[in-house]
Amino acid sequence: MKLVQKETAGVQEARLEPSNEIMTGSEILLRGLLQEGVDCVFGYPGGNVLYIYDAMVGNPEFKHILTRHEQGAIHAADGYARSTGKVGVCIATSGPGATNLVTGIATAYMDSVPLVVITGNVPTTVMGTDAFQEADIVSITMPITKHSYLVRDVRELPRIIHEAFHIASTGRKGPVLIDIPKDVSNHETVYHPYEHKPIRGYREMPEPAYSQLDKLLQAIQQCSRPVILAGGGVVYSDASEELIAFANTTRIPITTTLLGLGGFPSSHELCMGMLGMHGTYTANMAIQNADLIISIGSRFDDRVTMQVDGFAPRARLIAHIDIDPAEIGKNIKTDIPCVSDIKMALQYLNTKAEKARTDEWIAEIDNNRRLHPLKYDAAENQLKPQFVIEMLNETTDGEAIITTDVGQHQMWVGQFYKFKHPRSLITSGGLGTMGFGFPSAIGAQVANPDRLVISVNGDGGMQMCAQEMAICSIHQIPIKIIVINNQVLGMVKQWQQLIHDNRYSHIDLAGSPDFVKLAQAYGIKGLRATTQAEAAEVWRQALETPGPVLVEFVVPKEENVFPMVAAGTRLDQMIMGDFE
Repeated sequence: MKLVQKETAGVQEARLEPSNEIMTGSEILLRGLLQEGVDCVFGYPGGNVLYIYDAMVGNPEFKHILTRHEQGAIHAADGYARSTGKVGVCIATSGPGATNLVTGIATAYMDSVPLVVITGNVPTTVMGTDAFQEADIVSITMPITKHSYLVRDVRELPRIIHEAFHIASTGRKGPVLIDIPKDVSNHETVYHPYEHKPIRGYREMPEPAYSQLDKLLQAIQQCSRPVILAGGGVVYSDASEELIAFANTTRIPITTTLLGLGGFPSSHELCMGMLGMHGTYTANMAIQNADLIISIGSRFDDRVTMQVDGFAPRARLIAHIDIDPAEIGKNIKTDIPCVSDIKMALQYLNTKAEKARTDEWIAEIDNNRRLHPLKYDAAENQLKPQFVIEMLNETTDGEAIITTDVGQHQMWVGQFYKFKHPRSLITSGGLGTMGFGFPSAIGAQVANPDRLVISVNGDGGMQMCAQEMAICSIHQIPIKIIVINNQVLGMVKQWQQLIHDNRYSHIDLAGSPDFVKLAQAYGIKGLRATTQAEAAEVWRQALETPGPVLVEFVVPKEENVFPMVAAGTRLDQMIMGDFE
């Protein structure tokens, strides 16, 4: 079969016609990826994917970026997917190549990111014999993928490729793995493009339970202290505009999870900021005093709820809208459950929504916001990390794509950067993967060449994937790489200080490289700042410099993230630092 264009009565139409084209499994794979709209693949070759990489030679349509580690490849594919909503793709060889992807697969699975992960495997003739670089990657990744395929027949490849993309990108999105033995990648067959057919047993998009949504609308009119808890599902379903419309109509205050940031504008008068362990005083107290909680695309993660039996104690009703039925009632008892795509649910709600009785409630929230804003000691003789994030926000007007690694800097970004748009924050939420921030920025920048992409990292996480600076240098990927250097594993230090009575254990990062010289060794401009004045100047230079730049901001190791809610305590039991 082949895809042909024909004109009938002046209208162009595409249809499949028979073809006798003979192709190898590798050629079929590349053809299938192109037909699924893939414009860039991140990967690292090896023995059992040699036929796949050989098929790339002389194929100008197929763009591949060679990372310096398989983990860099999958995090880059993840950043590509989060920033666009499209499926990210990466390739690795068998054995250690495949197992080096596991952390990235788990990261994407926890955060519902659509990926197609392609691995090579040993030939089918030696599978199960512990052959060189053999690993049962399908079994290894079974708990952290939506679905996995082991391709034993080259004729099945067109169907498998199409199904993998369909499964990854529909319903609750997530990673799908395709494992291709080496001999299958070289087998030849007549190529038959696959036409979409329903996948047996796969329910991709549940119809909203409209009766439950009607109950929610009734509950809103019966309550006077409602709160919307917006999660990553708002972003992933492209429902930001619908959420803004719903909030504007009902006048219900909104707090977001970390992954929900950007799904509702941070500057909106109804936005209370992030909630949870390092959430704002305003958001956490609103949850604790609300009479109705409306969770939209959030899974009630433990970093959001904290002590579960102390979460929202005054709430008469809790409503939960989520595309995954397994999440509803899993962590928090739900009174009004609704399994639905977020966008579809909000579109329906907006047809019937009315203003709620929230004037007094909003006034109370505004008063909390005035009395308990986010604070830090902005002493001029020290460069504070919060100052750096505020500077990034002010100089970009909240328009940049920000990627973060994991740790204190991640929380400061969540607190002090004011996101305007969805898909502007790329961060590892559920798994908390150090090493994620910088390579994910590569994927985001490749996918968004006209956007400013800033990668904010700690000095710990930056060293986990620093080798990917080679990619930025070679391809002149113009990421602005920020290293918040406090010389310690900051978040671990904070816990050891506050929870373990200052018993510090293995947190000193002395011996880390000179990050400026390291950047220069890769052919990237490196800058450093130790004061506020220097910070403003080097950041100006970074923004004015074409191509990638690394900027190291040296900050005090004593600085902590506040507010903080310790594990096992309630949201209203916040440690406010020196501002209690």
